Amino acid sequence: MLYERVYLHMAGIVRTLTKKLFISLNILLALCFLTACLVPYLHPARWWPVGFVGLLFPYVAILLFFYLIFWLIIKPRLALLPLFCLLAGWQQFASLFAFHFNKNQFSEVKIDPQVRVLSWNVGSMSGASKNKEKQKHARTEIADAIIKSKADIVCLQEFSHSSTQGPQANNLGLFKNDYPWHFYSQDYSRRQGFYQYGSVIFSRYPIIDSGKISYPGKRSESLIYVDILKAKDTIRIFTTHLQSFRFNDSDYQDMEKIKQQDSALFNASRNLYKKMQLAFTRRAIQADIVRGYTDGSPFPSLICGDFNDVPTSYTYSRIRGNRQDAFLACDFGIGRTYIDIAPTLRIDYILPDHRFTIHQFDMVDEDLSDHLMLLADLSLKK
Repeated sequence: MLYERVYLHMAGIVRTLTKKLFISLNILLALCFLTACLVPYLHPARWWPVGFVGLLFPYVAILLFFYLIFWLIIKPRLALLPLFCLLAGWQQFASLFAFHFNKNQFSEVKIDPQVRVLSWNVGSMSGASKNKEKQKHARTEIADAIIKSKADIVCLQEFSHSSTQGPQANNLGLFKNDYPWHFYSQDYSRRQGFYQYGSVIFSRYPIIDSGKISYPGKRSESLIYVDILKAKDTIRIFTTHLQSFRFNDSDYQDMEKIKQQDSALFNASRNLYKKMQLAFTRRAIQADIVRGYTDGSPFPSLICGDFNDVPTSYTYSRIRGNRQDAFLACDFGIGRTYIDIAPTLRIDYILPDHRFTIHQFDMVDEDLSDHLMLLADLSLKK
């Protein structure tokens, strides 16, 4: 009898402690989620730790959803906490998740007067393979894939070119027959044009004006734009490549050490942390510059590019403003444009203003870059 009372008493203590543990974890998770909901409004130059929280938003949301189901089964009254948090994050969900269940297959046929826009980070035109021989052919394969897409406007980031190495490195020349007009940022140029690097815009339509806005910093790239003339309409196209984390091979090795809880875990984590902190801060400053120039466009405009940040970030929210997101307008799910590291990294975008109608959108994996190719058919509202 005594044994039974002791057993029941101990079981009660375990139940109470377990319940308190689950509630405490739920509260911590809720605080993390609510902080992530504030990320678009907190400037990383002043609140840089929130950048890390923004990356975790999808995973925290999933855990909160499981908590909601758990409490509904165990103790429905406690389900109010995760339910309240999830409802409070509706704006973040709206930026993250596309709800078009009946998504149509992308049609290769273009309908006039629609304009097909392509945006793609082409990884220095060297391809996704580490094989040196395959890298030699990647530049022509990338160009062929772009031309095959039948895009009218092509915005490429991490585009490399040489004006002195001859045909084997003349990447601008790969497009001259199909795209008579282009504007190239040439953010980096070494040895009198031996190697050039930056963003480029190619166009089938006449380019009547162009411009480049450099970001602060010695190694920063730029925001570029062109004004194209289609029939009687002038359209402004922006493209940019914002500050990346600049992860190299040693950084990816550090990630493996963290996953495996290697003895060098602390140093590996610190190295990655510093790079990410710097990138969050610089991207926020660049996003402010982009917003300032794009808001001042005298023509209907769209922004294409690799923002190197997710839809739940300050960077995305600041640049997008009240613009449309072609993915959200036509697709379904969370989406992914960067195929390494994590399955939730949608960091490349096509953002038209509301003077455009978005007819269709697609993300294409050509296995020629660590980014997917983005395509969208648009037309001006009349």
